[in-house]
Amino acid sequence: MSTTIETPDVDEACTYCGSHIFDHEPICVRDCTDDCGSPEYFCNHACLSAYIGDNKLVTGDACEWNPDESSRS
Repeated sequence: MSTTIETPDVDEACTYCGSHIFDHEPICVRDCTDDCGSPEYFCNHACLSAYIGDNKLVTGDACEWNPDESSRS
């Protein structure tokens, strides 16, 4: 999977809160399970975390572990 790296516009707004991303510590996120679509920009980790939580993006995406099941030999 190849992706092009481009610097966002100076006035790029945070996907979550709308602040200018370069006023903070910007993060770029792409969904590369679907042809690496357009990037989403967040002004910091807090906005990214809130966006993930609000949109329930982790539901069903984690491995399940049951401490009662022993998979060790």
